[in-house]
Amino acid sequence: MDDIVKQAMAKWPHVPDCYGWLGLDARGDWYMRDDRVQVLGGFSSGVAGAKGSRLLHDKLIAFIQRNYQADEQGRWFFQNGPQRVYVELEVAPWVWRVQADWSVQAHTGEPTTCTMALLDEHGWLFLETPLGVGLVHTQDVGLAAGALDAGVWPQQPVLRADLAERYGYVTSPAAQSKLLSKA
Repeated sequence: MDDIVKQAMAKWPHVPDCYGWLGLDARGDWYMRDDRVQVLGGFSSGVAGAKGSRLLHDKLIAFIQRNYQADEQGRWFFQNGPQRVYVELEVAPWVWRVQADWSVQAHTGEPTTCTMALLDEHGWLFLETPLGVGLVHTQDVGLAAGALDAGVWPQQPVLRADLAERYGYVTSPAAQSKLLSKA
């Protein structure tokens, strides 16, 4: 976490959390979701326009990625100064880029290693790593298939619906927050 973020958290410790305004898609792209967009539907709903606007500013993306982490409940967030901005996940908290030597890098740039390859019922390839579980980027599926064919990564089938519970992450902290506030 950036030092400036830690300083802001110490200076303003009681800033309310933010839900629904930031999303991470299946390709590792970040999306800003204002009130108008959120009314259209959930981030992963498939409704036209509900994803919001893809972020393109390299320094903003780098800042988000340096300050991206999970809380104890498995909700992923971006610590934006003193405010915790919870992230809507289209599929999983990580998107993996597979390199030519079959090493793995997170969408945030952090290197990791594959401990298990998980193929779901739709043919989507997820990797379990020390960082957590994530989806292989669509552009890297061919490289990942090479690793599987060579026996570099152990593999097992998985049901996509089981991934969030199995690996302890929440795809929609906004929806969870609304449910909890109604209880």
